[in-house]
Amino acid sequence: MWFSFWRSRDRFSLDELRYLTNQLQKVQIVNDVNKDFVIEALRSIAELLTYGDQHDSSFFEFFMEKQVMGEFIRILKISKTVTVSLQLLQTISILIQNLRREHAIYYMFSNEHVNYLITYSFDFRNEELLSYYISFLRAISGKLNKNTISLLLKTQGEEVVSFPLYVEAIRFAFHEESMVRTAVRAITLNVYHVGDEFVNKFIASAPHSDYFSNLVSFFRDQCINLSKLFSERPKNPCSESVSAMLAKVDEIEDNLYYFSDVISAGIPVVGSLITDNILQLLILPLLFPALQIDADSNLKIGAVTSLYLLCCILRIVKIKDLANTIAAALLYPLETFAANSEVKINGYVSGNNCANESEEPLVDSVTPVNAGQLCVDIPNKATSSQVHPGGIIAERDFSCSHLSLRETLLSYVTDGDDARALGSLSVLATLLQTKELDESMLDGLGILPQRKQHKKLLLQALVGEGSGEEQLFSFESGSARDSISSELDGYLKKLKEQYGVSIGGAAASPRIRRNQDSYRNCRSALVQETKGIWVDLLITVLCDQWKKCKRAIEASSPRKEPKCILLPFQKLNSEDIPAESSFTAGERMSELVKDFA
Repeated sequence: MWFSFWRSRDRFSLDELRYLTNQLQKVQIVNDVNKDFVIEALRSIAELLTYGDQHDSSFFEFFMEKQVMGEFIRILKISKTVTVSLQLLQTISILIQNLRREHAIYYMFSNEHVNYLITYSFDFRNEELLSYYISFLRAISGKLNKNTISLLLKTQGEEVVSFPLYVEAIRFAFHEESMVRTAVRAITLNVYHVGDEFVNKFIASAPHSDYFSNLVSFFRDQCINLSKLFSERPKNPCSESVSAMLAKVDEIEDNLYYFSDVISAGIPVVGSLITDNILQLLILPLLFPALQIDADSNLKIGAVTSLYLLCCILRIVKIKDLANTIAAALLYPLETFAANSEVKINGYVSGNNCANESEEPLVDSVTPVNAGQLCVDIPNKATSSQVHPGGIIAERDFSCSHLSLRETLLSYVTDGDDARALGSLSVLATLLQTKELDESMLDGLGILPQRKQHKKLLLQALVGEGSGEEQLFSFESGSARDSISSELDGYLKKLKEQYGVSIGGAAASPRIRRNQDSYRNCRSALVQETKGIWVDLLITVLCDQWKKCKRAIEASSPRKEPKCILLPFQKLNSEDIPAESSFTAGERMSELVKDFA
């Protein structure tokens, strides 16, 4: 029988399609003897139908008349070899991908033949077979719209009770092979973007909604692995360790972009599921506590990795509730999250002492005169002739552990190492650049730009709201007279009621924080340099750095990628330079001036 297959005929003809179909119908079992003919017949039929779709509609009419899809299913059932299964999946994938006529796709998806193949018990221990199967599912998902998707569903009334394509695809969502995971995500996105109301309800209902919590759990494990790679880098500072870390960074950011793509499908319930799971499984129990944990603690994510992840989440996952909840949580004390995660606090606090919040902070003596000048009033303090910034840190009160996360970020900026300082600044800058974040939240955190504060107060004055006009012309326009906004109040309430973040009272009031300037510690250190050996150049260096800082602020430049937080810092090798040499003193003075500016 299979020898006659090779007789001379017009390759692209209806007669050829008829002949191949007739020969397939005669096959009663597929084994090693006839498998080559069957494989070639399946491949040729796909080729002929693709040709016919573009040139002659009678080809597909014959395909429907002879119910060739049914023949494909029969061949699969009687086949004893994996190679035939591979070719069958490839044949149907090619047909689905290349058939352009709408009625052809409707026919392919009808009669339950496609659903039968989706749920067929293939032996997925064969990696090649799994690859072909996933490609088959992806081809189907690429043809989904509000009309075709209904052909793959089982419903009771208006409720979807079965959707094999989606259910079988997410079984492989966390496969060890990255190509499989990527294909599954493409399938799910094609499903989400159809926008079918009843399918969306099916996706968001249990047990299918577990996919989103599992997705965040998988992402959390990747974050933990990244933190491990980062912590091990100093022990193994070779290029291979940096490459491995950057590869993991790419995976993490790909995951976040997938979250973003899912959200863009516009399914409100799914957006809420992702928000809740990111907060409950990652940010509240791991990322926030990591900001005040000792390196030798049992927490699985370090501070620098936590700062990097917060930046990425805010930049990539565009969910208003998520961004605003993160911002509101920054007003809570460190111990709130440490207690919830059952870890210890390391006592790392801001340079500001732990005075009661009702106390007025020191009035800063640095006032901008105009756009290009800076005046500095130096207090008269007794200082040592030999001062190091570390001495300033040592004099502060580290006894309190109730500082807010916001204060922790500022403490890293002023007192932390380079990586933590850069990470904290990146988080604060990202908050400022997050369009989903309400301005009232930035105002509550005390980081709303002054021009936006004046705009807000001007609008209040124009419409005759309360103290808007009075505050507009007041030196302390952001003073304690402001009330906590309803938006901030709402998110603080949400943190308590929905996520169980509570300290038995209210979060730290943002009103007291506005007059706490982040440069106070830098100023104190700089003032001490007036007793140093480079005092004659202090004003010159300060003016030079001020001009450079001003140019940098005013110039447009691309944002740094968050991954720069994790990369090793290049520093001058000064091991052979005495600690008290004039060179070291000059380098220290220059760095202090940069920090201050």
